[in-house]
Amino acid sequence: MPGPAGDGGAASAGRDDAHKGADVPRDADAVLDAEFFLRWMDALARAVDREAARLTELDAAIGDADHGANMRRGFAAVTAALGKDAPDTPGAVLMLTGRRLISTVGGASGPLYGTLLRRAGKALGDEAAVSRAQLAEALRAGTAAVARLGGAKAGDKTMLDALEPAAAALEESFAAARQAAEDGAAATVPMLARKGRASYLGERSIGHRDPGAASSALLIGTLEETAR
Repeated sequence: MPGPAGDGGAASAGRDDAHKGADVPRDADAVLDAEFFLRWMDALARAVDREAARLTELDAAIGDADHGANMRRGFAAVTAALGKDAPDTPGAVLMLTGRRLISTVGGASGPLYGTLLRRAGKALGDEAAVSRAQLAEALRAGTAAVARLGGAKAGDKTMLDALEPAAAALEESFAAARQAAEDGAAATVPMLARKGRASYLGERSIGHRDPGAASSALLIGTLEETAR
């Protein structure tokens, strides 16, 4: 039975405040430990599993129609590896994830995502916990390594179109990084593909979202969700 109006209002306000607090991402002084990174990888694995069909559909238009299946297989292996022997530092979590993706994901995605996360993990070193600014710097290092490996740059209709702006925006906030990644992925639709299998299509690649940029948006989106 509802309480008095005054009590109900106070309770409602309290719930609203609590809800708002739950949605506020960790700020610049956040300490991100191994447990945080394990939760991030778990959230990413679940998102990839949930979105695998969509990623494959995107890849069917301009690629090999296997991006979703490959990423799902890779992150299933990551989940198993992290569950068996969970690393105790953020860097080690990313490096193990990267190694498992390289060994289990087919096509270009395995080496590219593996390079991204291994290089980011290496940049974080052996610290038991890191800050958002340190993670932003590490993701920039990982993104640069991906660019070198693939010989690509922003504007070529690749995963870099989501990752580069997201890594830069992470300096501001987790939410800004997510928005930048989503905007970057959407911006690939009108682009002409200049790298990867999609580039073989020439102008026919225009009008399609890049699947690598879409999965990169999942990577950053689950980071923001984990940080709430």
